[in-house]
Amino acid sequence: MGGRESEYGQCSDEELLDRLRRGEEPVMGYICNKYKDLVRRKARSMFILGADNDDLIQEGMIGLFKAVRDFDPGRDASFSTFAELCVSRQMYTAVQASKRKKHIPLNTYVPLDGGGETGDDEGGRLAALLADKAQSSPEELFLDKERVAYLEQAITQGLSEFERQVLDLYQTGMSYSQIAKVLGREEKATDNALQRLKAKIRKML
Repeated sequence: MGGRESEYGQCSDEELLDRLRRGEEPVMGYICNKYKDLVRRKARSMFILGADNDDLIQEGMIGLFKAVRDFDPGRDASFSTFAELCVSRQMYTAVQASKRKKHIPLNTYVPLDGGGETGDDEGGRLAALLADKAQSSPEELFLDKERVAYLEQAITQGLSEFERQVLDLYQTGMSYSQIAKVLGREEKATDNALQRLKAKIRKML
């Protein structure tokens, strides 16, 4: 496919999709290869939610196929943006459907320092509750684990389902606007949920 790859490389995504829909099947292989790094990057970010990386990559490819199938150049801004949304949504839906863990993994960093689009300067990181493991005694580590277990339970009980979903995706590094697209909610509602859950978590610290 070397010659075709060179030819396809000169085309926009929209041109490639037009050729695919006119029956040029090798275009699909080129698109999969072009977006495989996006799928892998999304899988790494979603991995912290407790899903298997290989399963996430598979789900991401399903999302990519859906993006190819459903993209409408008259409705969607660009295929790359639409593909990222479809991949993220497919992966997150799979995580929610088969989540093996009942609690939010607080041993990963949960940024509460307001970076990105929220403009919030307060707070810190939940992971800062954990002492430096390299210098902690067994007794201190035990207490840290007890504290994290308590916080997991408190957060699970104290957040609404929507707030938990927002927190899940926020942990993967998504901005609130990206989270809104994945969850199919308004940006303002998502930002409000993010601010509420931050306030609730701060009260628990």
